[in-house]
Amino acid sequence: MQQVTELSVDREDPRRYESLTRQRLEDPASVQRAAAARRKHAGPVLGRQNFIIAADHPARGALSVGKRATAMADRRELLDRLQIALQNPACDGVLASPDILDDLLLLGALEGKLVFGSMNRGGLTGLVNEIDDRFTGHTASALAALGADGGKMLTRISYEDQDTVKTLQATADAVSDLARHQLVAMVEPFISKRVEGKVVNDLRPDAVIKSMGIAAGLGESSAYTWLKIPVVAEMERVMAATTLPTVLLGGDPAGSPDEVFASWQAALAQPGVQGLTVGRTLLYPEDGDVAAAVATAASLLNTTAPARS
Repeated sequence: MQQVTELSVDREDPRRYESLTRQRLEDPASVQRAAAARRKHAGPVLGRQNFIIAADHPARGALSVGKRATAMADRRELLDRLQIALQNPACDGVLASPDILDDLLLLGALEGKLVFGSMNRGGLTGLVNEIDDRFTGHTASALAALGADGGKMLTRISYEDQDTVKTLQATADAVSDLARHQLVAMVEPFISKRVEGKVVNDLRPDAVIKSMGIAAGLGESSAYTWLKIPVVAEMERVMAATTLPTVLLGGDPAGSPDEVFASWQAALAQPGVQGLTVGRTLLYPEDGDVAAAVATAASLLNTTAPARS
């Protein structure tokens, strides 16, 4: 198990990230300089599964973790937790909205890491037009300028909501634009519907398989497309639905930690699964020990790629 050194900041000091405010105020160009100077990840390899921490939830107004309604509201605490996770050498990178990604760049926390930007955050949780998920975050050109590895988009497909076609078109356009920049398009599809006014994702295997087929066909090229899918029942049959590189998402934690980790381990054994892209489950574990949760998740991954013939 990887050992992680303790975060070298005083987590009780309310001014511990004041330098970020100063840089943004007095030298906003420092974000782009930090991005340009960053050492990049060597790149994904089949058989060596990647471990990416997701932190784009607040930009959608999603602050809850389990029964804690505002768990992700404190930005300083979130940055503390992200830095602890990223200090583990087995953690390959981050998926984040522009504000969080810029903070991490300024902190120098992304050296040698994979970087994915969150592109559509317009379908706010509980919003009347939540399915019309506008692209309000990173663009392909902005990600290219930052030296990022790709962009991620949530793509909820509701057969009951005419706004679905807008989201599908926007996703297709983003996939095409990322491909033109030779950047990964990480598409996270769901078949969704409203239940008592709330958008709910259908996690039955057949629904997940259908969503994967729809997502894989979006855009003018699938050459740079990855899928990001939930861990559900019958993962062997689910993964038979695609040849695209696929990462597993964690979602809002349900069940005991042991049950969650066991389900991930079984799913990671399936062909085509390139790793984990997990956020809340690891950043806000029940016992509060982020380093231990990250180390446990890292231990589930296959990190030894087979030799190429």
